[in-house]
Amino acid sequence: MKILALDHVQLAMPAGEEERARAFYRDILGMNEIPKPAALAGRGGCWFSAGAAQVHLGVEADFRPALKAHPALVVEGLDEILERCEAAQLPFRPDASVDGRRRVHVFDFFGNRIELIESV
Repeated sequence: MKILALDHVQLAMPAGEEERARAFYRDILGMNEIPKPAALAGRGGCWFSAGAAQVHLGVEADFRPALKAHPALVVEGLDEILERCEAAQLPFRPDASVDGRRRVHVFDFFGNRIELIESV
């Protein structure tokens, strides 16, 4: 037995906030929305993809943002993404560089923490 790959990361969101999810993951991060399978579509939420990364946003009735646990996405154009966050008045926090790559923690419209790592 062996693990072959990470398929996706699931984050929670409040019910009925799909447009705000799209505003962050599609419009600010530049991910593509992908259709949820018909069997899951009625649950709400939305899924996004970019390169090999997938982020699934699922509705959680007793929603609380992930403040420590987070996905880390490798990105090109980190400064452009940060400008979009700033324009949307979304908080972000630079962190220590690792292996010579800049790292910044941004927060989606629900308060979930997302780490962005600048590609080399």
